[in-house]
Amino acid sequence: MSGDHQTLALLLFSAFVAVTLGITTWVSRHRHGSAEEFYTGGRLFSPMENGFAIAGDYMSAASFLGISGLIALFGYDGMLYSVGFLVAWLVVLLLVAELVRNCGRFTLADVVAARMRERPVRIAAGTSSVAVSVLYLVAQMVGAGSLVALLLGGTSEAARAWTVIGVGALMVVYVTLGGMRATTWIQIVKAVLLMAGTLALTVLVLLRFHGDFDALLTTAAERSGHGKEFLAPGLAYGGGWTARFDFMSLGLALVLGTAGLPHILSRFYTVPTARAARRSVVWAIGLIGGFYLMTIVLGFGAAALVGTDEVRASSAAGNTAVPLLALDLGGGAGSTGGTVLFAVVAAVAFATILAVVAGITLASSASVAHDLYASLKRPGRGRKPRGEVAVARLAAAGIGAVAIALGLLARDLNVAFLVGLAFAVAASANLPVLLYSLFWRNFTTRGAVWSVYGGLVPAVLLVVFSPVVSGSPEAIFPGVDFQVFPLQNPGLVSIPLGFLAGWLGTVLSRERADEARHAESEVRSLTGAGAV
Repeated sequence: MSGDHQTLALLLFSAFVAVTLGITTWVSRHRHGSAEEFYTGGRLFSPMENGFAIAGDYMSAASFLGISGLIALFGYDGMLYSVGFLVAWLVVLLLVAELVRNCGRFTLADVVAARMRERPVRIAAGTSSVAVSVLYLVAQMVGAGSLVALLLGGTSEAARAWTVIGVGALMVVYVTLGGMRATTWIQIVKAVLLMAGTLALTVLVLLRFHGDFDALLTTAAERSGHGKEFLAPGLAYGGGWTARFDFMSLGLALVLGTAGLPHILSRFYTVPTARAARRSVVWAIGLIGGFYLMTIVLGFGAAALVGTDEVRASSAAGNTAVPLLALDLGGGAGSTGGTVLFAVVAAVAFATILAVVAGITLASSASVAHDLYASLKRPGRGRKPRGEVAVARLAAAGIGAVAIALGLLARDLNVAFLVGLAFAVAASANLPVLLYSLFWRNFTTRGAVWSVYGGLVPAVLLVVFSPVVSGSPEAIFPGVDFQVFPLQNPGLVSIPLGFLAGWLGTVLSRERADEARHAESEVRSLTGAGAV
């Protein structure tokens, strides 16, 4: 990459960081220091604002960099991520959004604890929320490393490492200074930038082929090296039984995982009513749906214009397909147009990463402070909201450090694939306990705790003993082999285990479900009466 190329991209990076830090600083001067202000932004956002923020939270590096890269490498099979990520919002809209807004206050644990013994439930739900958030953060760190490696020529491992550390430090600053209000406005700005950048690239790709989508697909198939197989199912998941089960496992995790993501659930608390929460989701679905349709064009465009081999040579996982496509659309390496377009896309992608990590870090630090800290401290001392906020700020730094360390380890994996793992853990640990709490009258505290750990522990263990970590050339530790579980995504096994554990814990419990508390939470969830 030319020096001008690097300079322009770095200037745009710096401009976005300066703007977002300015937003954070301005908000920090107007904050009240209360828990409600820090966790929910005072519940003052409109459905449209929150819809844009949800879209900004959801359209992560996995979407912009990872999905397009997988489509560029594997064609039809790569589109599974686009379809799964979008269909998942129907589950959120129909089953979760309004009920969660009415039942909870700040976190997932609030919904479950409304009718259970608080301490064990909050510890379990808080632990799973942190685990899911850290996995999701790792994907964003990997995306940041891949992006800056491309910008700097792809030769410096030290540059990638310092990039990951820098992103981690920035996200801690956003969360500790600005809380939810600053994070939300950063998400809104990022969503507008990302939609505009993606739309511009999509239009340029279609103009290159004179609006002929068939010509785009044909050229992509020719340059992929796979011919017609590139446009048919089976290139990535068409091998033996292992690949087919992996396909089912991934699809299940993507469709069910969104409803269990802590940073998505926390967004429903930033609006004043349940109706506003549902309208937020409708706004988000419109934005996210349009975005994922465009990622399909970008993925096939990268295969057609850049070439699958060149994408793989730049990043084996395909994470740099979109920046390379932008470079080609602008006129190629060394051209002014290519330099400008690449710099803009790189800055938008970097903005995407910064905004998403801020939202995830806020949600996970809220779980640490509101659920774990409040449950583990000595009884009788009472809840002190300002003390919780201080703990949340410290937790943000600790979570950032863990995510940085894991991001350095997983730097060669595809970001969409890493997010698929986070979705599997969320669907295994958080979704069963959430649905049982909302819809099963006889659900008990033991069932809730068993449901969380019965999904979380198998999901994490199956990932550790899968080809993702060892036993394959693409693994995190390729030199060792302690692989036992053959699938790359654990969802097919761990999600049913989470539901089964919740059912077993309930039927084997001596405790009887509290009918009065269930009736109260049911009325609150359906009507909003008594909701915060």
